[in-house]
Amino acid sequence: MNQWDTRFQAENYIYGKNPNVFLAEFQKELQLTGDALAIAEGEGRNAVFLAEQGMNVTAWDYAEFGLEKTNKLAEERGVTVHTELIDLNEAIWEKEKWDEVVCIFGHFPKELRNKMLLEVKDAVKPGGYYITEVYSQKQIPYNSGGPRKLDLLYGPEEFLQTFVDWRIVHFFMGEVVRHEGELHNGLAHVIQFVGQKPEKPS
Repeated sequence: MNQWDTRFQAENYIYGKNPNVFLAEFQKELQLTGDALAIAEGEGRNAVFLAEQGMNVTAWDYAEFGLEKTNKLAEERGVTVHTELIDLNEAIWEKEKWDEVVCIFGHFPKELRNKMLLEVKDAVKPGGYYITEVYSQKQIPYNSGGPRKLDLLYGPEEFLQTFVDWRIVHFFMGEVVRHEGELHNGLAHVIQFVGQKPEKPS
């Protein structure tokens, strides 16, 4: 059993049932429709929110207990989320499949992270979006959540360089206050990115 299965075994939702505030704000602003993929989705709070906004949502995680809680929360809210047990090291990404890819506090070793971001670039449809809020490399002294290893935290260049040819709708690096269940609480240092893939020339 991996560490996330162990963590998600708890009856309660350790990151809460409400969506990430940043995601909710931009989802409502952009009024996105179509097919959405939420990666490293944990207990499903963001995937269920996207489904409540009318999107056709798939949630990837490699913790079975997290996906079980995603399905339970979706049923509770009267929506459907398609869940898949996926290890991102072995994920098969289909080209130009998703209208939106979302990653909220999904933290991975740098090599996998770089691979994942490139896969996201290919997997988003022209005109589609990547939306993410993650802890920055400056988060460690804040003690408000997230990994304690620098290798698992993001630098701004990872987004600005990888998505240099995309329309950057929003980019922010700095302090925010988050209250998400038991484990994300207080002042934190984050990176937020919303990028839109260019449409193909007609």
